[in-house]
Parts: sequence; C-alpha cells; structure tokens
Amino acid sequence: MSYTVTLQDFPDIPANVREQAERRYAKTLERAMGGVDEIGPALKAWMTAEDSSEGDLSDHEKALAVRWQKAAARAQQEGFNGLGEAQEAYFEVRLARH
Repeated sequence: MSYTVTLQDFPDIPANVREQAERRYAKTLERAMGGVDEIGPALKAWMTAEDSSEGDLSDHEKALAVRWQKAAARAQQEGFNGLGEAQEAYFEVRLARH
C-alpha cells in the first residue's frame, strides 16, 4: 500500500529541505517497520487503537499499533534531524486511496 509523508506546520522552510526531511522520515519509517508493505496495516492499527479502548483490539492490532508508535517516533527524530526548532511541526502520513 502506498503512502505519502508531509511535514506540517514548519514555517519558512525551503522546499528542498522539506522534501529531504520527508524522505528521511519515510526511509526511517520503512526500515523500522520492516518494509513499505507494513506501513498500511500498522497505521490502520494505530488509528484504530486511538479510537478504541484497549479491550476492543486484538493482540495482533495491539502489537502493530505499538510497532507503529515506536517506528514513527524513530522516523520523526530522523526527519527533524538538522532542521532546528519548530514547536508545532509534525509529519503526517496518509495512505493512498486505490
């Protein structure tokens, strides 16, 4: 499943620097998740976990959500590497609709 990464709420950043940060984030996320095919299921599990109580999730969904959380944190750290301060900035991951 394909996806996009966009850096949000980081003012006055040159387009090429933004694109490099987004590529770093995506590359780190894919590496941490074990490949691009793992992104969709893990993100969906994370989104389900955010909207549900823990008891509503299967063990598999819980494990995927935890993997997503750890991988996204690592990717965020790498994506922001060298960019400086921007309190409200974040990376948004969206799954492509087919």
